[in-house]
Amino acid sequence: MIAVQTLTRPLLGVLSILALILYTLFLGVFLFIAVLFRLLLPGRLARRWANPMVVEVASIWVSGLLGWMQRVLRIRFVVNHDLDLHMNQWNLIIANHQSWIDIFALLAVTLRRLPILKFFIKKQLIWVPIAGVAWWALDYPFMSRHSREYLKKHPEKAGQDLETTRRACEKFSDQPTTIVNFLEGTRLTPEKHAQQSSPYRHLLKPKSGGIAFAIQALGEKFDTIIDTTIHYQGKAPNYWDMACGRVGTVTLNMRKLAIPPRFQHMDYSNNREDRAAFQRWVSELWQEKDAELEALEQQSAANGRVKSG
Repeated sequence: MIAVQTLTRPLLGVLSILALILYTLFLGVFLFIAVLFRLLLPGRLARRWANPMVVEVASIWVSGLLGWMQRVLRIRFVVNHDLDLHMNQWNLIIANHQSWIDIFALLAVTLRRLPILKFFIKKQLIWVPIAGVAWWALDYPFMSRHSREYLKKHPEKAGQDLETTRRACEKFSDQPTTIVNFLEGTRLTPEKHAQQSSPYRHLLKPKSGGIAFAIQALGEKFDTIIDTTIHYQGKAPNYWDMACGRVGTVTLNMRKLAIPPRFQHMDYSNNREDRAAFQRWVSELWQEKDAELEALEQQSAANGRVKSG
């Protein structure tokens, strides 16, 4: 066991990155073998044999990385929930988004307890070595996420990401799946918060289109919506902070939400009343989440004062 105290933080960061690269290269060999089987086998056989191989390689990679984070980097995940998690469930996880560490925090809770998480990720990330291939093989939907300025110049691209969401959800209907949707669509930063003039203290404005289409496509299959609030002590860490062991405690509050029956059969795109009602529902969830984050901030500050005293 490597003791963090014996290493300077930057040295630990370099060691962590080197370990991640070597570990990823090693497992990448097995990933490419699984992907080759997937490409060569007919569709039904690929789903039966190759896809589970890809999932297993990805699960081993995540398990090893989480072990390093918890044992070497001393990251502590505090999880508050009373959920009954099973591998044969369809689930929709919604969460706030502050850092790349959010993804690992969710994986720490759900790995081998729920079907492997499916994230909606930026299209450009498909070019990340090894990881891009893994995300493609795991059927992650790749989103364009065009800016408003771009869409003004290219209005024909509007709705492209919603169509990607619809197609992905049709594919996910074949087997138990856990879809993760960060409703803000991007990581929270002070600059983005100010640019949006967000009405929330700790959140960006939520985007309802992606989750609406997921519910439309899979609403009757979803066993539950898992509403997750992620909180960090102090400012949200970046990847270098994580590599250097500067994250500390990550708190995840998770609760089960029922999908209102009306929304399981709504027409979000064409029915204004459905769309307005759904947006109100999401807005109410976000107000509750903002209040929850404020309470966690106050609790964290109080704990800090006790320790310093």
